[in-house]
Amino acid sequence: MKDRGELRETRDTGFREELPPGFWDDAKVVMSTPPKSVHLKVDAEVFDFFKGQGKGHLTRMQNVLRAYVRAQKRG
Repeated sequence: MKDRGELRETRDTGFREELPPGFWDDAKVVMSTPPKSVHLKVDAEVFDFFKGQGKGHLTRMQNVLRAYVRAQKRG
């Protein structure tokens, strides 16, 4: 599977939901900006907390920071 460039196994369940006419009429392509690579020092307590939750600790840290930024922007 991986050598064919597939990320995960897909199965055809036979279920096909039909979308209503015009479903995509107002759709817009939104291109995200590429992430910036930074060197960030954090307290050992903070890093250990996220790392202790297992794989994906950097993504979880990013999600917390993103949530904080969005909350601050809302005021």
